[in-house]
Amino acid sequence: MAVRRYAIVGLGSRAQLFARALAGSARAELAAFCDHNETRMRVHNGWLGASVPAYRPEDFAAMLAKERVDVVVVCTPDHTHADYVVAALRAGCDVVTEKPMTTDVDGARRILAARRETGRSVRVAFNYRYNPVHRRVRELLAAGAIGEVGSVEFSWLLDTAHGADYFRRWHREKANSGGLLVHKSGHHFDLVNWWLGRGPESVFALGKLFFYGDENGRRHTAADDRFALDLEASPKLRALYRDAEREDGYVRNQDVFAPGVTIEDDVSVLVRHRGGVVLNYHLHAYSPREGYRVAFSGSSGRLELDVRENEYATDSGEPGRARMTWQRHWEPPEVVWDEPLGEGHGGGDERMLAELLGDAEPDALGCAADHDAGLQALLTGLAANRSLATGRPVAVAELLAEIGEPA
Repeated sequence: MAVRRYAIVGLGSRAQLFARALAGSARAELAAFCDHNETRMRVHNGWLGASVPAYRPEDFAAMLAKERVDVVVVCTPDHTHADYVVAALRAGCDVVTEKPMTTDVDGARRILAARRETGRSVRVAFNYRYNPVHRRVRELLAAGAIGEVGSVEFSWLLDTAHGADYFRRWHREKANSGGLLVHKSGHHFDLVNWWLGRGPESVFALGKLFFYGDENGRRHTAADDRFALDLEASPKLRALYRDAEREDGYVRNQDVFAPGVTIEDDVSVLVRHRGGVVLNYHLHAYSPREGYRVAFSGSSGRLELDVRENEYATDSGEPGRARMTWQRHWEPPEVVWDEPLGEGHGGGDERMLAELLGDAEPDALGCAADHDAGLQALLTGLAANRSLATGRPVAVAELLAEIGEPA
């Protein structure tokens, strides 16, 4: 297999994962960086001990041609994904994009149209699929361990360190991120789609900004520096953000209790999937601990996964742990998984990168997420946002008609 040349656009902290993997790949070559902030591009080159050519966004098209780029990795803020994905596809490149694939109907329409026109591929970096315990869930459900699945209960807790971080950054404005229902929950909606082998049909959501934001800060939490991020304490964050502020004015550590927050921090979503399976989903971003629980009820039993990522927000000691039990009707429960979590999204990052870059064979369970998987996860989040705005259930067919895709 020929070595393929990659460019990374968007040189924030997430780009380091891809840059490091590309630098160590036998099947891929890091050909170029693109970012409006030259400091961040210099920092990444310093970490790699390399001199990867650096370009500004206005030179994106010229970069693709000059550096003979085969694949573009998109790590920019979410609302800009569609612009870069479409430009890369039309330049003859394949694309790997961080999730979400885009943040709105217009972005989805443009990406899917460009993909059809060009025949190039779009892959979405849904790393949670590659987590070993999530792969085991898929295996058990596909094998009929609990018979026909009737419903799914899914609760995700973000603690007051991780959860607060979405309210310090550009994510805090829904126009930038689509809100947590698109940016964060997209991971979770994709997992459910993948586990069930089917996408959403209709969505109803309730949500609010309960904890963060200026009004809630006055009601619930007096000014508290425990919610501030100490950029000086992290050489990585200081280099990428504090030292880069003078170029673009982007402040990485905004006050979570300041005005300007337009996303929700507590959301509940009911989803009817094709075939009738119902998902009951809840996310809240101000928990004292971090983790998640998902349970599948089926015609012949129940499968429950409990993941404890930490016991309290400042805990940096022992790794988290995943425990899964399987119980058939009229039989005692059986523990089928009880192991510490791996590094990097439960071990998912490393496996995903190896497959994306061609350093590993495609996963037999179909972990690779293409444009359609990106769309299906996005549809749940977009429908949930529309439901929040209108107070009514939203048929996914309504969104597909606007995007120009068949229902």
